[in-house]
Amino acid sequence: MAQQDTDQQHAGVLPVDDEGYVVDTEDCEAREAAWRERGTSRPITVVGNPVLHRECADVTDFGDELRQLVADMFASQRTASGVGLAANQIGVGLKVFVYDCPEVKGGPRHVGVVCNPRLVERPAAERRLAEGKEGCLSVPTAFAELARPDYAEVTGQDVRGNPVRVRGRDFFARCLQHETDHLYGRLYIDRLSARDRKDALRQMAEGEPRYPVADHG
Repeated sequence: MAQQDTDQQHAGVLPVDDEGYVVDTEDCEAREAAWRERGTSRPITVVGNPVLHRECADVTDFGDELRQLVADMFASQRTASGVGLAANQIGVGLKVFVYDCPEVKGGPRHVGVVCNPRLVERPAAERRLAEGKEGCLSVPTAFAELARPDYAEVTGQDVRGNPVRVRGRDFFARCLQHETDHLYGRLYIDRLSARDRKDALRQMAEGEPRYPVADHG
């Protein structure tokens, strides 16, 4: 039974807790490797590429092509030393993101996949903003302070089309919001003031990416 459970997790089907949220903190090393080793790393698309600036299409086919895309995304994420990656960041306009992200620095690691994600809005009285420095593989070498809610909940589907619910706090909450934004055509720099956005783009122009990037399409 334990081996069967592991095989299911490697296929992208995660167990859920008593509240219905995915358990994405177990067997992380093996699950990430199982995806990544089947994939091929692709160049990262950067700001200015049209695929990053429009809403992606819903995932409707949960077959082998999607699973290969997810494997390529995990491989690309590892090459770029990222903690989350949306499909349009490797040039594919589909609503799917992967993540390999700690809750907080040195805290529990979360590894998973979400297709067709939607952020669950919390009542204003329950939202607490947390300041933090944010960066993006698609805006290489740039960072900026950006306030985001310190808790996030995302609903969507796994790679087989099963419904999933993912929740996170602190840095992982920021990751869930950041990656969901990508799939609706929004980068973190779009949430900055004009001055801070300009500064982030300056940092990018002056920096040198440490991973392969794609030409604008």
